[in-house]
Amino acid sequence: MKKWLMTILSLVLVLGIFAGCSNKDASNDKNDDPDAWKKWEGTITMWDGPRWADKKDNKYHWIEDKIAEFQEEYPGVKIDLVKTPWAEMNDKLSVAIAGRAWPDIAPVDISGGSVNINHIKQGVVAPFDPYLTEDEKADFYDNAVEAYTYDSKLYGIPNSISVHAMLLNLDIFEEKGVEPPKDGKWTYDEFVEKMEALTGDKVDGFSTYILPGYYEAWPFLLMDGGYPLSEDLSEYTFDSEEAISGLQKLVDLKFKYEVTPESMGGQDVGGTWKAWAANDQRTVAVEPWATWAIASAQGEEFKTNFMVAQYPTGKTGEPVTIGGVGGWVMFNSEDETKKRVAAEFVKHISSTDEQVTMAKNYGIFPARKSAAEQEPFADNPQMAKAQELSKHAVMVPRHPSWARIDEAIQKQLQLALNGEKTPKEALKSAGETVEAILNE
Repeated sequence: MKKWLMTILSLVLVLGIFAGCSNKDASNDKNDDPDAWKKWEGTITMWDGPRWADKKDNKYHWIEDKIAEFQEEYPGVKIDLVKTPWAEMNDKLSVAIAGRAWPDIAPVDISGGSVNINHIKQGVVAPFDPYLTEDEKADFYDNAVEAYTYDSKLYGIPNSISVHAMLLNLDIFEEKGVEPPKDGKWTYDEFVEKMEALTGDKVDGFSTYILPGYYEAWPFLLMDGGYPLSEDLSEYTFDSEEAISGLQKLVDLKFKYEVTPESMGGQDVGGTWKAWAANDQRTVAVEPWATWAIASAQGEEFKTNFMVAQYPTGKTGEPVTIGGVGGWVMFNSEDETKKRVAAEFVKHISSTDEQVTMAKNYGIFPARKSAAEQEPFADNPQMAKAQELSKHAVMVPRHPSWARIDEAIQKQLQLALNGEKTPKEALKSAGETVEAILNE
């Protein structure tokens, strides 16, 4: 009897081992199938904002066409597009996250600069690294990847870059007998020399404005190596010698060299623009603007004979500009296959060809090197020149409380440009408020 029981137990054990191996093999076969996601059926919810209009004034036609293409290739997939105005995007997304009803895919507004770290810390944004090869990742500019990286992980795909650049009214340069900078490059000293030559007879060489959320003036603060926060975002660093030196260079344009209007450094965005672009004014020769201004200066209302130049270089010897990186993020889901499908769609709409299409129609610069190499602005020299600046773009810090930090700094910059504080005093005062925010 004992021998018989041992035989039965041995047989059961052997069968169990074979069954376990069989189940393990079947599981591996299922998980290792690289095409399993192509058979997935279900709905992907995507939010997107308006872009360029077609002949019917439909500003969602591009994304609708991309959805149709993807659904045709994968018939089991339905992509539900939620059309959301850009001005409402962040607030609605925060509400959706609070209610645990976030979409599967959402855009990152290029004006926002980078991925929202709050969302990453909340655990709702999914890392994108598993869905990109190293070769695919290497095709993106380093500053674009950095804007979407947190704690050594990539969150989302960068799709486009915006920059700020100097716009030069060439008619004023010609009237004053001043040569524009060769290839749009100049040092700070060369810049000052030309601004002095342009100033006079109701014309000022340079102007800009200061306002929370706007960064046309900031490359001056960065040109000597300054930056608002430490790399880990824990310390205020805009009171460094490099930052103070950069702000001093901007302030000197107004009070030492007197090449700006009295209003320079105020909050009048429209007035500043018209002083450079309006046909009945044209009282300022050089102003820094974001990329949108190039298209405006090429349009009928503000048509201007102009060129694009770099910001002047400071002590670092390298050109610098402020930029933003638009793209898409993918949100977490318990369904791993669904996440893979969503990732494939994000890759579909951010391919090299699509970034070229968006550059040509939406006036933004590709985040992919392969797209930039196709020279989407070959027939638009001003935009082509601005595109060259995208690799020099520095993004604003991605601190969760950046809006409040920005407001504190900009307030003090206004005081410095009003002559009420020295650059050192202004940046030190900003630090007191910022440090309190950082320590909350």
